[in-house]
Amino acid sequence: MAGIARSELIINNRGAIYHLDVRPEEIAPSIILAGDPDRVPAISKHFDHIEFQLNNREFITHTGYIGHKRISVVSTGIGTDNIDIVLNELDALFNVDFETGTVKEQLTSLRFFRVGTSGSLQKDVPVDSLLASTHGLGIDNLLNFYKAANTEAEMELLREFSANLAAGGTLAIPYISAGSSALLALFGGYQHGITVTCPGFYAPQGRVVRAALRDPGMIDRFTAFAWKGRRITNFEMETAGIYGLSNLLGHQAISLNAILANRITGEFTADAKAIVDRLIRETLEIVSGN
Repeated sequence: MAGIARSELIINNRGAIYHLDVRPEEIAPSIILAGDPDRVPAISKHFDHIEFQLNNREFITHTGYIGHKRISVVSTGIGTDNIDIVLNELDALFNVDFETGTVKEQLTSLRFFRVGTSGSLQKDVPVDSLLASTHGLGIDNLLNFYKAANTEAEMELLREFSANLAAGGTLAIPYISAGSSALLALFGGYQHGITVTCPGFYAPQGRVVRAALRDPGMIDRFTAFAWKGRRITNFEMETAGIYGLSNLLGHQAISLNAILANRITGEFTADAKAIVDRLIRETLEIVSGN
C-alpha cells in the first residue's frame, strides 16, 4: 500500500503532526475540545497529574490523568476551519503509521467532548443552563467538501431546514450530522436540542453592529423551526463540523454548551465563568468515570 504523500500528512522534525505539534504518545483517546486556548489550563488544573503540555499557534494540548483515566484537552480555536485541522490531525495520531505514512489496519475510535459556549434560540433555554446537542446543522459549508452520507430521517430534516434557510435567499448549502447517542445518554440531565453551526459571530448569527443583514428574519425562522418534535435550541461555530468529521472517521462526539446569551429575550449571563466552570467540572466527572 502506498503511503500518504508528505505534502498531505505533514510530520515535523520532532515526529509530531504539523499544526498541533503533538506526537502519538502525547495524546489520549478521550479528548475534551475547547475553543478558547485559555480554557485548557482551566480544565487540566483538575487533573491529578499532567504528563504533557504542548503549545503551537492557537492549539494547546494538555494530557494527564484523573485517577486511572487518561484524558487530553485540546484547544481548537474558533470555527469549523480549525475543526477540520484538529479532528483530522487527532485522528491521524491514532490511525496513521507515521513511519510508513499508511493507514493502520486496526483503527482506534476516539471520544470527543466539546466544552464550549453558545447562544440560545428559545425562551425556555435560559442563560446559565447547560445543553447537549443531539445534532449539528451546519451552515458553514465544511462537510460539503467531504463524501458524507445521512440517514433518511436526517435527509428529511435537512430538506425541511434547507427550505427554512432558503426563505431568506441562498446563504449556504446546509448539512446535518448527529452526535453520539451513547455519549448523549451520559448527559441525560441536560437540555437536548439541535444546534446550528454558523460561519461567523456577527451577521451569520443575526447580529447587527454597523453592517446590514441580508436576511434579517433568519433568527426568527430558526426559532420557529420544528420537525417531528425536534427544534433548534441554540447556535455556535463548531458543533456540526465536530459531529460530521467524527461520524466520517468512526469516532464518537458530543457537544456540551454553556448558554451565555438568550437571543430571544436579549439576556446575557451575569457570570460566564461560573457556568463554564460548572460545565467543566461535570464533564470531567463523567469523562473520568466512563
